[in-house]
Order: sequence, then C-alpha cells, then structure tokens
Amino acid sequence: MSPTLESRHIRKAYLTSLTEGVVELNRDWRALRLPPISLEGQVHAHMALHALPPIDYAKRSGYYVSKSGKVVFVFVPQKYSKIEYTGVSVYVAGSFNGWQEAIGDEDWELKPESIGGKRVLILRKELEIFSSDQAYQFKFVTDKHHWFVPDEEAPNLAWDGMGNANYVYQPKRSGRHRLGFKLKKPIEFSNCNVLLYHTRKGVERTELSLGSFFLNLKSDKELGAVVGEGSVTFRLFAPRAKWVKVGFFNDLKDPKKANWLLMKRDKDFVWEATVDEDLVGYYYWFRIDGPDEHDSLFDPDFNVLDPYAKATVGREGPGIIVDLDAYKRPVRTFTPPQWQNLVVLEGHVRDFVQKLPGLPREGDRPLGFSDLAKYARRKDFYPKRLGVNAIELQPIQENDSRSYGEYHWGYMTANYFAPHSGYASDPTKGSQVEEFRELVDTLHEEGFAVILDVVYNHVGEPAHLMFVDKRYYFHMSAEGELTNWSGCGNDLRCEAPMAKRLIIESLKHLMEFYGVDGFRFDLADLVGKPVLKEVERELKKVRSDVILIAEPWSFRGHIGPELRDTGYASWNDGYREFLKGYVRCEASVDTARYFMQGSVGHYATWPAQTVNYVESHDDRVWIDDITENGNFDGTVPTQRDIARTRMMVAMLMMSVGMPMLHAGMDFLGSKNGVRNTYQDGPRNALNYDRALEYSACSKYFSEWIAFRLSEKGGILRHYNRAPEGFFHFLPAESGNAFACVYNASGEWGSRKLLFGANPGLGPVRIPLGEWGEKAWRQLADHERFLDPKDRAWANQPDKSLFLPRLACGLWELT
Repeated sequence: MSPTLESRHIRKAYLTSLTEGVVELNRDWRALRLPPISLEGQVHAHMALHALPPIDYAKRSGYYVSKSGKVVFVFVPQKYSKIEYTGVSVYVAGSFNGWQEAIGDEDWELKPESIGGKRVLILRKELEIFSSDQAYQFKFVTDKHHWFVPDEEAPNLAWDGMGNANYVYQPKRSGRHRLGFKLKKPIEFSNCNVLLYHTRKGVERTELSLGSFFLNLKSDKELGAVVGEGSVTFRLFAPRAKWVKVGFFNDLKDPKKANWLLMKRDKDFVWEATVDEDLVGYYYWFRIDGPDEHDSLFDPDFNVLDPYAKATVGREGPGIIVDLDAYKRPVRTFTPPQWQNLVVLEGHVRDFVQKLPGLPREGDRPLGFSDLAKYARRKDFYPKRLGVNAIELQPIQENDSRSYGEYHWGYMTANYFAPHSGYASDPTKGSQVEEFRELVDTLHEEGFAVILDVVYNHVGEPAHLMFVDKRYYFHMSAEGELTNWSGCGNDLRCEAPMAKRLIIESLKHLMEFYGVDGFRFDLADLVGKPVLKEVERELKKVRSDVILIAEPWSFRGHIGPELRDTGYASWNDGYREFLKGYVRCEASVDTARYFMQGSVGHYATWPAQTVNYVESHDDRVWIDDITENGNFDGTVPTQRDIARTRMMVAMLMMSVGMPMLHAGMDFLGSKNGVRNTYQDGPRNALNYDRALEYSACSKYFSEWIAFRLSEKGGILRHYNRAPEGFFHFLPAESGNAFACVYNASGEWGSRKLLFGANPGLGPVRIPLGEWGEKAWRQLADHERFLDPKDRAWANQPDKSLFLPRLACGLWELT
C-alpha cells in the first residue's frame, strides 16, 4: 500500500525557473545535513539544495515561526490592491481567538513593517495562543468586516465545510520545511520530471510540479497561420509539447491526404513551420504530443483547431487559411453615441430573422449574418421601429454547435477569432468572414452601434486549448481537477500571459478588422479585474471610445463594486430585482430613489456605469417572471401584467444609467416560464405576430425610448454625476408611490421634469408641496404619450399629484 501524503517526506515540489525550484517537506528540517533528494535520471550532483528563509513561506501562507519561538502572522497588502488601506486596520482572526471577536481588538491588529523593500503587515504572538499541538484555521479581516479570501494557491489552504477558504497554522510546518534547489541543466517540460527521496526503506517518488513560473511563460511572436508573399508560416505556443505537427490540405472531402509537417520549437516554446506555397483557402489542423500525466490531455491523434484561426469550418475545425490583407480595410465613418446616450437592445442573430415574414430563404440553409444584414436595411427593421441606437449581439464567435444548422446561444466558444460558421452561407469557403463584416457595416449605416457578447471565462467542446496545454490554459485544483466556477465544467486561466494575449488580440481583431464598437464580458468575475483592466488599456489604444460592459458575477462571486474605478459599465442585477419587486409593490421608495439616481456609491462611480435592465437572454423573461398567471407563464398576460410592464419601461427610461432591453420584451415576449432556453430556437425566435397583438405596449416602449433620446430627455442622460438636490423625491403619505422632480436644484437650467409612479392597487394623491404651485404640462401617462394638440384628458397636478392604480406619468415645467 502506498504511503499517505502526510507520511511521505516530500509534500510537494515545484519549479520557479527552468533551473530552480522549491521542495516542501512534510515537516520542518532541523538537521545540519540537507536531505537526500535527487532528480530522477540524473546524478546527485545535478541538483544542489539550500534552505529558504521562513518569511518567503509566510508571504504565501500567512505565517511562520521565528527563531525566538514566536508565531509571526504576515499579511501582504499588494495581493489585495482593490482595498484602500488608509485608515483601515487589519486583524488576524481564527479558531484560536473567536473569529469575529478579534475584530477591533488591538491585541490582534497587524502593524506595518518593511521586508525586502515591500510594505507588509505583521503581528507577533507567543506560541501559547495555540492551546494544543494541532492545526488551526485563520484569516485576515479589516475593521470594516472585509474578510480577505486566501490565495487559491496558498500551500496551507483549507475549507471549513461551510464554503469558506482559510489559512491553516500547521505546527510541523513553520517555514523551515522549505528547501530551494538549483539544476545544472534546464528542465525539459515535455518529460514527466520526478524527484527521488532516498530512505532506508527505499525511494519515494514525487512529481515535480511546474509551479507559477510555468504559468507565466509567454512569447511575442505572431501566432496562427501567417500569410506571406507566396508562403504561410504556422506558429503555435505549446510549452510542454514533445512534438507538434501541422497538416494542411485543399480537399475537405479527403482530409486524410493532408501534408503533415513536423514543426520546430524555439526558446520561447513557440513551434514553427514555413511552407513556401500559396495556401490561402487551404484547411489545416495541428497535432500535439506531450507528457502522459493524469492532469494533461495530450493526444497525438487528435486534430487541434488553431486558437488563432481566422475562420473555421466548424467547432472541430479544420481552420481555414485566410489572408486578411486581401480584404479591404474598413473605413470608419460611424461614431457610436457616448455611453450616457446609449439605449441598448440585446438580441440573437438568428432570433431576429427566424420568424420574420417576407425574408427570402435559400433552401435549407440556416439563417445568419447575411440575412440579418438584409433585414437591417428594411424600413421595418425591428430595432429601428423600437428606436434603440445600439445592438448587443449574443456571441458570434465560433461555438460548439454540433451541426451547421443547430441552434445555440453561443456561450460555449470554440474559437475566439473566427465568426460562427453556422451563421455563414458557405462556411467551407469562409464566407462568414465577409458576411460578418457586411453585417457590422450595415448596422453602422443604419445608425446602430455594435456590441458583442464575448465569453472568455470558459470554452466549449472540444476544448482545443486543453489539447494544446491543459495545465497552462485552465484553472485546476491541487488534485489536478478542473475548477467549475463558470458552471460549464472548465474555467479559463485568463491571467496566464498567453491566455490574456489570446483574449486581447482576438478583441482587437474584432475591432480593427470587423469594426465592432464594444463588448459585453460574460461572467467577468472569472476573467478577473487585473485582466479586465489590461484589456481596457489595450483596446483604448485602438479606439478610445470602445464600449466595455461587464456581467460582473459568476458562481464564485460578484465584482460589480470593484469595477467602479475602471472604464467598465456593469450589468446591475440589483436594479433588475428592484424593479421586478417595485411594480408588485414589494420595494420601497428609498430603494427606488437609490436605483433611479444611478446606484451611486456602492455600484457606480459615473452615471453610465450602471447598465439598468430587467430582462436578458438568461433566466426567465420579464413577463413570465412578474405575471399573475401560474407556472410563470406570461403567454397570455393579464391587464395588470401589462400595466406593470408599462410602468417598468417608464421607470427604466427615467433612471440614470445605461438602459438595456432584451429583444421582444416590448411586445411581451414569453418563454412559457422556461428558465434556460439556450438551445430552444423556436421559443427564442422573435414572434412578430405578437408584436401586432400587443402593438400598443410596443409603441409605448418606443415612445419612451424616443423621449429619452430627445432634447428634452437630455436631462436624464448624465455624463457627470448630478449635483446634490438634482432629484427631489416626494413619497406618498402611505404605500410605495412617489413623485420625483428632476433638476429640482436648477443647476441644469430652467428645464424640469416631474415623474410619478404608483404600483398600488388603489389610486393615490401625492402631496407636491412647493412643486404643486408650478405650471406642469403632461407629456405621458400610463398608456401613451399625449398628442400636444389634444390635451382634453391630460392629468393636471395641483397641490397634489393624482395617480390611478398601477399608473405612472410624466410632466414638464412650462
């Protein structure tokens, strides 16, 4: 029977460079002579060992034990740069001091010191704080009760059984259990490298991990199939490959006739081969072999789709060699509106056209880019009728649809550079390249900014990057299992330099070659703030006005508040839940005040940083979620459902921020209560007959959008944060109804608006105080915008504002 981890001499070993590394023993080494460790296949002299200072361990584990016998807790602020430390105290809290009881106790407060030129926080305590010789869990926490999550690669990480990760004090590992080593010759990544510990009973074998050093490898070479004059150079970054081959062919019906060339590896772990032929339009795959390890996925017989392929026949490939220089570079004549002037419509390429009457069909070909472009030129183009000025398309990068015509939302990405082959008229010839360019150009010509939903937190199947190097490109547990904070089975290691480069260069390609105006990042929490900030810096070098939007959560956490100091706007799930609750009389006026003023402070630093919405592609649609019908089925909405929907769009357009609608919600599009419809094309397709059935509601939406984008609506579109007193909320004497005066303080000139909403099931009168003495003219009520020439039924405020049940209204000061 093999020994347990705790009974072995070596706990783990990992590299810090090609010739250096660290060995962590299971207990402190106190002997003068260093332990008998060697690298398998090498003589003992090949490896030189030396002791490491305990403070190095503390920077990763949170503690060490000093020579004087004290436990020293060490907190490194640089690991948590998002926190402002001025005037903030940090404490150590654990099972040995009552956790919460330690907060505010000076005895457990860490103090600043400088070690190696870096500022750290330190607390020294006698070992007697530990009542017995056992492990104790602990964490660092501020006086504001912010608990710092330990580094997921901390050597002493543990879970408490309730979903919380903590550091662990281990009495047998005080910092003197770590040894450094140097090798005479560089390590070879393509081998399974093993350390040997020689004992009287035999030899213990421990795999030498590649460590964080490996995860920081990078190259600046141009990758993919690089077309030259009469030649193509293939390049692939594959750091642990034993060999890489590229196979190219021109007959898609007979890929077995591919010419396979063995590629050569350079010092930066980029494999390269040049073919002195014109191969534009040819197809190609890579094949890769590497070490046979339990946490790797090298397969010499698997055809790998080039991560940098500019077009692909399908999710499995092959890639298509494309000469980008052969295409006319886009001439940018379109300038997207400033963010505060955007009204965004989210939609799916195929949903827009699947049930569209009068669209010419070409046999059984699935609908895609060219069909949407044709529709966009028509006067009855739905986004035109609605009046939005930005279209956010669900993912258009190659996804893992299993067939040419299969419907898919697109959130399982197979390639980041290639437009989806399923939206092409002839994917075998790469028509998707020109057709997506044409779609973007057409939308620009029709006055729409183009935003793409992009997914960089996980990949679809087959996961080609896993066959390139699973360890490098994906987050894995200490046991070698893929992490799953995305809920899709794999989490991309976005911070790895070549993964980050893949993200940035594919985004630049979509901007520079296709003319895209911006991006919405799916599950941006998993992309991570540092990577998002670098993405922002690089994309703004291309275009300073690039639109950047984050879906700021994942199953791991929510970074919306952390993005306040970046150039990203964030989907506001708090706003979504507030408005769903408010129209059902379940949210207070104070809540309405916070969200309608732009989620100031906690969520948004500048006005357009909050993306206000109540429905997206994900989960139940609005009408299903708020309907009075059973089973969340809003197929036949009640009159109250419709009234609440009208109130919703009025409040959405009267809120500070960037409003976003989902295609079909204006005509009360229903999914019959189904929450996840990612492959349900018929249920997702826009039913334009329903737009005729609920045309009055749809018209009400378009009127509110037109008002928001009008000159009068400029009072709602804030570039800078409104001054104190701009909003004057007037709550009803009871219930949840309110009125609000916009520009009450007058800093924005003489124009003022009065808006009121009553979600209750009975009429109310809201006292207006001094505002009741003003001359107000009604612009809209809960059913329509009023005709200026016909004011016979206008609601005229006096000392109070009358609002019927489930009603809202808008007035301007004359």
